[in-house]
Amino acid sequence: MAFAGSVRAAPMSGINITPLVDVLLVLLIIFMIAAPLLSRTLPLDLGHAPPDGPEPPPPLQLRIGAEGQFVLQQVPLSPRLLGGALHAAQRLDPRVALQVSVAPEARYQQVALALASARNAGISAIGLAEE
Repeated sequence: MAFAGSVRAAPMSGINITPLVDVLLVLLIIFMIAAPLLSRTLPLDLGHAPPDGPEPPPPLQLRIGAEGQFVLQQVPLSPRLLGGALHAAQRLDPRVALQVSVAPEARYQQVALALASARNAGISAIGLAEE
C-alpha cells in the first residue's frame, strides 16, 4: 500500500525568533531591576586625620661590621651592652625605630643577635638599610 497523493509541505525557510525575544525580555527585566540597586550610595564614615602630633624621633643607626662588631649611633658596643643600650633607648622614647645596616661579610649569627636584642628591648620598628 502506497500512500499516493500525499502532499508534502514546503520546508520552512524563516527563523523562529520567539525564543530569542523571550531571552532578551528576561535580560531586560533583570537589568531594569539591578540598575537601581547598583547606583545606591552607602553612607560611609572614614573618620578624620589625626591631629599633628610631635615628630617621631629619628631612627637609631646600628651598623654590624664584617668582624661582628656593633656600632650604635657611632658608638662601638659589645653584644652584651647592645641590649642594654637598646632597652635604654626604648624606655626614653617608646616610638623609637632602629635602622640596621650590615656589612656584606658579616655573619648571619651577628645579625640575628642584633635583631633579637632589638625585639627583646621592645623595639618593633626595625628596618634594614643597604650599605
